[in-house]
Amino acid sequence: MSMKTNHQLPSPEVLKSQYPLSEDLKAAKALRDQEIRRIFTGESDKFVVLVGPCSADNEDSVCEYVRRLKKVSDQVSDKLMIIPRVYTNKPRTTGDGYKGMLHQPEPDKAPDLLAGIIAIRRLHIRVMAETGLSSADEMLYPENRSYLDDVLSYEAIGARSVENQQHRLTASGMDIPVGMKNPTSGDLSVMLNSVTAAQHPHHFIYRGFDVETSGNELAHTILRGGVNKYGQTIPNYHYEDLRRLAELYSRWDLRNPAVIVDVNHSNSDKQYKEQIRIVSEVLHSRNYNPDLKKLVKGVMIESYLLEGRQDISDHMVPGCSITDPCLGWEDTERLLFEIAEKC
Repeated sequence: MSMKTNHQLPSPEVLKSQYPLSEDLKAAKALRDQEIRRIFTGESDKFVVLVGPCSADNEDSVCEYVRRLKKVSDQVSDKLMIIPRVYTNKPRTTGDGYKGMLHQPEPDKAPDLLAGIIAIRRLHIRVMAETGLSSADEMLYPENRSYLDDVLSYEAIGARSVENQQHRLTASGMDIPVGMKNPTSGDLSVMLNSVTAAQHPHHFIYRGFDVETSGNELAHTILRGGVNKYGQTIPNYHYEDLRRLAELYSRWDLRNPAVIVDVNHSNSDKQYKEQIRIVSEVLHSRNYNPDLKKLVKGVMIESYLLEGRQDISDHMVPGCSITDPCLGWEDTERLLFEIAEKC
């Protein structure tokens, strides 16, 4: 056969009962969710910084990173809402390569999705328990989010998933902000169509059930750059790009217009050090134009304990990315304080 069954996975309800979120953590997360909601509805002028590894590949390293992030967060909490990126599943353009902790809890070992769903839930809970910071993840597989829907405060839908109907419909049933990236082509209308779908109610099949959603008014856009037909990257973080998006938003019947600028990927051409300069330009554009100050709610930064990246091997250095290259901690810490000063 072309497909064989390895394990019957537990239902989300069973996994949540085995690895529950404590009442104290539920209350703390509810407060953070409320504060994040106020940013996306325009009631708060705090600036969102989604920051962390390209892919969460090691529980101890990720928790060490977020503990450092927490210390900075405490110092800039009057200006910034820092949300750690704890991305546990990794989209692959060709299907090859490391697909994240969900697939491989140990990157140098064979895939094990049963161990993976346990590992990613434990990681998100541990991050919150040790730091009080609820985190963000990418919704790569819509049905899998049910294992994490009580622990996440932000979700992103990637450039390769944003046109998928199930992603859009599932996003319409979330009660936290969900960011829709522009597709790899850079087409902004595709992204805005996805936001429109997510903001409206729907009736569809989800995890074997007939479900209805009420629509997610916090669905918004993420600019991550694009790639033209020659494979050349086309950034879309410049002032003119932000103004163009603002104009498009004014023509669409969408609630709570908002954009997060992803300063890596095709915006930086994966030149990870460029993230520092790009953040500075986004903040300048935002401060120059009052309309953009309202629209641009934050930035997304890829960062880890050590800068750069490494291949998977038997001598990996903890805290260095095994997927896309990231800023190191020293640059990240300095950048966060600079963002707080300029907001």
